[in-house]
Amino acid sequence: MLQVSDIKINYLKEPAGITNSPQFSWILESNQRNVKQAAYRLQISTEETFHTIVYDSQKVTHEESAHVFAKGFLPKSASKYFVRVKTWDNHEEESPYSKTSFFLSGLMEDGDWQASFISAESKEDADSSKGTYLRKEVILNKKIKSAYAYTTALGLYHFYINGQKVGTDQMAPGWTSYHNRLLYQTHDITSLLKDGDNALGAHIGAGWYKGKMGFTHTRNIYGNQTGFLCQIHIQYEDGSNELIMSDDSWKGCDSPVLFSEIYDGEIYDANWEQEGWNLPRFNDGHWQSPEILTIDNSILTAQAGCKVREIETLPAKEIFKTPKGDTIIDFGQNLTGWIRFKVNAKAGEKVILNCFEVLDKDGNAYFENLRSAKETLEYTCKGNGEATYQPYFSFQGFRYVKIAAYPGTLSRDNFSALVVHSDMEETGTFHCSNPDLNQLQHNITWGLKGNFLDIPTDCPQRDERLGWTGDAQIFCRTASYIMDTYTFFSKWLEDLAADQTPEGGVPHVIPDILSGRSQDDGLISQGTDSAAAWSDAAIINPWTLYLVYGDKEIIRRQYGSMKAWIDFMTHHATDGIWSYRLQFGDWVALDAEEGSYFGATPNELICTAYYAYSSGLFAKMAQTIGNDEDFQTYRQLHEDIVSVFQNRYFTEEGDMSIQTQTAHIVALYFNLVPEQYKEKTALGLVKLLDKENGHLVTGFVGTPYFCHALSRNGHTKEAYELLLKDDFPSWLYQIRKGATTIWEHWDGIKEDGSMWSADMNSFNHYAYGAVGDWLYRVIAGIEADENEPGYKHFTISPQIGGNLTYAKGTFKSVYGEIMTYWQRIENTIQLDFTIPVNTTATILLSDADDVILNDGIAFTKGSFGYEGVTGSGNYTVTYTIA
Repeated sequence: MLQVSDIKINYLKEPAGITNSPQFSWILESNQRNVKQAAYRLQISTEETFHTIVYDSQKVTHEESAHVFAKGFLPKSASKYFVRVKTWDNHEEESPYSKTSFFLSGLMEDGDWQASFISAESKEDADSSKGTYLRKEVILNKKIKSAYAYTTALGLYHFYINGQKVGTDQMAPGWTSYHNRLLYQTHDITSLLKDGDNALGAHIGAGWYKGKMGFTHTRNIYGNQTGFLCQIHIQYEDGSNELIMSDDSWKGCDSPVLFSEIYDGEIYDANWEQEGWNLPRFNDGHWQSPEILTIDNSILTAQAGCKVREIETLPAKEIFKTPKGDTIIDFGQNLTGWIRFKVNAKAGEKVILNCFEVLDKDGNAYFENLRSAKETLEYTCKGNGEATYQPYFSFQGFRYVKIAAYPGTLSRDNFSALVVHSDMEETGTFHCSNPDLNQLQHNITWGLKGNFLDIPTDCPQRDERLGWTGDAQIFCRTASYIMDTYTFFSKWLEDLAADQTPEGGVPHVIPDILSGRSQDDGLISQGTDSAAAWSDAAIINPWTLYLVYGDKEIIRRQYGSMKAWIDFMTHHATDGIWSYRLQFGDWVALDAEEGSYFGATPNELICTAYYAYSSGLFAKMAQTIGNDEDFQTYRQLHEDIVSVFQNRYFTEEGDMSIQTQTAHIVALYFNLVPEQYKEKTALGLVKLLDKENGHLVTGFVGTPYFCHALSRNGHTKEAYELLLKDDFPSWLYQIRKGATTIWEHWDGIKEDGSMWSADMNSFNHYAYGAVGDWLYRVIAGIEADENEPGYKHFTISPQIGGNLTYAKGTFKSVYGEIMTYWQRIENTIQLDFTIPVNTTATILLSDADDVILNDGIAFTKGSFGYEGVTGSGNYTVTYTIA
């Protein structure tokens, strides 16, 4: 049995908004072992019946089932295409055609955009964060064959046709470097239009575009008027076409959203509602003509997928009273999204809800860590029976809700929490015999859900919520196990490139809303770009995407950005050591001086370590796409920096001159240690760990790689012991304190229940969740091979320890699901694993004493244990350990 499933176009299922020659991938399934694709046939049609085929590859002899291009095919604007694939394998079996998939194209050509941005606001509304309505009625008298809408906004928007919301998008069009890139959304609206009268409506809010943003509380960063853009392409059955667009024939007015902002929440007065405003035959005579805004349409970019959506719904878990007498709803999980509630009250009565993350040591609501963010929803009732409400243009980070006002009897059934984040396929799972590690995996996953809302934010609750590059860099590998992050990160990396300085420097946050703003005091007054480990997201994130997905396109797309960042460091380096303005160093490490955020590891060591690491990765990527000149240049640069690092930070006796945990960790993980000193350096790290009674004192730079630095160098036992600590400071300490997400600080809540600091104390901050990739790569043993990226070939090598009796990991690669499951009974290990069709794997039993059952795999014993290579299939191997 051979069959094809899970066709994706540009990593997406049935995307809408393709504007290039897309790449295709599919997954093969077979009940045989050692199966590889021998050939494929890809067809593209404008009809689901495939009577009209616009592309036919014929039978192509090729093994690749991902990153496949339809050579010579380019979609036309505003069109729908259907796709199917069949394959042949190395056992001469032929599959049937796959189930049909499809994609919608965006607007491809210069001049396709004819619509204008329109606004129901004026320049006098610059300080307003109200909502506005825009509407237009159209009459259609022909039978429609297809209709596609292309929409976006300056601000946030919901689009309606005949009273029905179009699509499931939330917080659209998302947050980009608006002056350089504004995303538009593509929707198939064929089924929403009807013969006769039709109404088009849009509800617009301030959002990131003109609302108050950043800890500088700056308004109107991108503009001082919201706007809406709409262009609808209709093709009729008779072959004629019609274009409907936003222009001055629309009408606008204020909406019932009196105020809505990202940080502060929303104020909604139902008495301002205009029933039927987005339906045909509504009387809009009192509405005003919109203002036409002058916006360069060249910044418009199609968004094909990974849009923000309501992903799941959580019921209220408990309603209780605090010692202070406040009424609190507990949803049982720290999350990002919003509350949906029902209320039946008299006109003028209000519901007021204050969202927050944690209770203080006395069990009362704790708001101080929100800083100035209000996270408040205020709803004024209009009577007329039961109403249901949720915010339109704001999101909150919360577990708890204080009921400041609610008319009537409170019931858990009247409240639910909507979990909102970018729509990404879940690709990884991890489970083991230790319930605390399972909770850690849960917390890491929910940290991702809470902070991957269009951009990778640092936190979702306080007056910040920015795309800090350092957080995104250290968590990228872990995130890419848990979910398919290719589209999410590649979109963000385009904004990183767009916001780089002319010299190649990379801002601390992307999109960059700090540079060029008045910074009267604080750290940012020292500089808003180019910090080691933060700016290296320009290199490490593309490398990670290439490693995980095997796609060279991300290298080609980001190449100029990457090269500019390496050259920036080189320009500012002196004798191979570089540093520049504000450096965060080993941010919030516990070996910092009292009252400081900066760890004890010198900035110059961290800067130079990342300079070496990034230049080495860039050289590899240059080689990957065939740029041999750059490969040679930057490989030599890398080698020179490594030499400088070794000469500066190692003594003649082979000791590191900087005696911090982080110095040893980055030297080991980035391969900066002279070969003859690796064992000594690893032992030095263990001694520093022992000095802290087995605890870490690392910050953002050292923590992600700590366990790897140990396990890669013969100290897996110590890595497990570090991971399983449950007293302060440790990952499991947070769990013992009731955490359901990852904290920003190891002691966000202290042993006595008091808080670390209100200034910077998020309880949903994914950075330290970067340890998650150790669960997958080491405990489950699923490791990529950079020589055959995308898990075309990979290693299965679980390392047993931590008194675990079993562990299971799964990861859905571009070729299919990889699974490992090991059980330990005394000194015997049973290892079950799955290798997807069209891939191979090396099975490395590094701690095996003897292989009892090999299940057809030819193992050989070497210096690193028993090793064998095999192809696809399900296997069971049994071996003993000493």
